[in-house]
Amino acid sequence: MIDLYAAGTSNGMRARIALEECGLAYNFHPIALDKGENKTPQFLALNPNAQIPVIVDHEGPNGKPVTLSQSSAILVYAAEKSGKFMPKDPAARPAFWQALMSASTDMTPTLGSIFQIVRSKDPHGPSADMFKARWKQYLKVWDERFGKQKYAAGNEVTIADFSLFAGYARAKAATPELCEGFPNAERWAKEMAARPAIQRALKF
Repeated sequence: MIDLYAAGTSNGMRARIALEECGLAYNFHPIALDKGENKTPQFLALNPNAQIPVIVDHEGPNGKPVTLSQSSAILVYAAEKSGKFMPKDPAARPAFWQALMSASTDMTPTLGSIFQIVRSKDPHGPSADMFKARWKQYLKVWDERFGKQKYAAGNEVTIADFSLFAGYARAKAATPELCEGFPNAERWAKEMAARPAIQRALKF
């Protein structure tokens, strides 16, 4: 059994989607970030950086417990443990890794920067505009890609789709204007949102 400690951020959504889609049994422990539950001694023992998500797999490799943070690491761990959602064909792996890294390291940090600036007590407009433009440029490239292929890394669903969808869904809910004008990405997102496992994962 896996214990998941998460909140409804894009990172938390990413980890929970991974567990749901990969069919891994888990117990969900919601962490109230606004109440500082990520800074308790108990949580800091799991992740000293005080960041969600964290999983504790009590039946890890060789039957030994594993504690893991970083949402993208959890994605890969879940995929490898279940044997799902990673291309089996070595020729498909480069495009897969590129898609996964772009979704995780381009989209999510950019969105986080937007939220941090906009929600600050003294928001700096030019900085917000810069990161919003960066987000839209990234999404423009994704939109063009989805015009040529069905999913993030090609024509099969992978954890790259789960990573990208977590960021997209968070942006769509909080600042929908960031996702306007990208019809191919919207088509893809609607298909992802219709997946039962993703629907379960988003119920924080």
